[in-house]
Amino acid sequence: MKFTLSWLKSHLDTDASVDEIAEALTDLGLEVEGIENPLEKLRDFTIAKILEAEQHPDADRLRVCKVDTDQGETQIVCGAPNARAGITVVLAKPGTYIPGLDITISVGKIRGVESHGMMASEKELELSDEHNGIIELPSGEVGENFADWMAANEPAKVDPVIEIAITPNRADALGVRGIARDLAARGLGTLKARDCDPVEGTFKSPINVTIDDDTLDVCPVFYGRYIRGVKNGPSPQWLQDQLKAIGLRPISFLVDVTNFFTFDRNRPLHVFDADKVKGDLRVHRAKGGEELLALDEKTYTLQEGMVAISDDQGVESLGGIMGGEVSGVTEDTVNVFLEAAFFDPVRTAYTGRALKINSDARYRFDRGIDPAWTPIGIEHATRMILDHAGGEASEVVIAGM
Repeated sequence: MKFTLSWLKSHLDTDASVDEIAEALTDLGLEVEGIENPLEKLRDFTIAKILEAEQHPDADRLRVCKVDTDQGETQIVCGAPNARAGITVVLAKPGTYIPGLDITISVGKIRGVESHGMMASEKELELSDEHNGIIELPSGEVGENFADWMAANEPAKVDPVIEIAITPNRADALGVRGIARDLAARGLGTLKARDCDPVEGTFKSPINVTIDDDTLDVCPVFYGRYIRGVKNGPSPQWLQDQLKAIGLRPISFLVDVTNFFTFDRNRPLHVFDADKVKGDLRVHRAKGGEELLALDEKTYTLQEGMVAISDDQGVESLGGIMGGEVSGVTEDTVNVFLEAAFFDPVRTAYTGRALKINSDARYRFDRGIDPAWTPIGIEHATRMILDHAGGEASEVVIAGM
């Protein structure tokens, strides 16, 4: 389980350092497997300013730059298209290790002209994949430590990432909220209130849900909500940064919302493109032989007893494990049906092993999530969608208990 320091602090009011948090986590039985602190890789870089940038005498794409540094003026040959006089840059002096290139800079000659260092791009400092030019800072004093500048001006890009080992009996720690609660109980801070008011639905959902009688033991409750008129697209930068930091690829806002709550509250969710759902949804045990083209672009043949979610045209999702491609959301999605349900850990584990599917949702349902947060989860997700993607929410559809 990975999370960032700022993500933890969104739930926990604490002044504890990363090391103090790590010590407390291990003491609680949540063994820290690693801490990645991007700031540590930036400590040797300083801020500088290009005073002059002249064409290299023997290379069209190179410029010979006079650079103002904390050690005086120096000469650096640079091939970046944006290297020009007047910009504030990030300097790697000779002897500095460049993490994105896995090299140590030294004094050298480039096409016969001496170069005393390097001006870095974001990719070379492993801050992003941007490599089309060197970093241009909007502020900063010559000689200022770049790590300190980043901590003050762009903390999201240098947020420490903590990874902990999760034992089977600690499913509560598969959400950042659960980790924060444990640390607060230990006295390392105060748990913040993170409630939201229920969303008042303004219309009846055109999609209804039923659970077969013989399926209630493995899916006792299903909450759903139709949200119309949403605008899908890229997630807000803060959400993209949080997901990227823990190794997830942002896909689109509607998908990213479900991934966020999976890790934030240990509450797996799913969103259907409502316009692709034919009729109502039915939660049932598979007869065996049904096929599902899943979101991982693989087709799975269901075995008897597996929990499926189907509409009038067939299986649309595998309960607690993975949604289907046919009803998956895209950038063109404007109406969605949001799912928050509870699935039996044993049945979910059996299905996942039989079909060889590993997903973040399955990992959590295998170990057991808090069923009491099912109705709360759909409210939080609805609120987030309305706040960032617009739209109008229906009344909540409830099947089961």
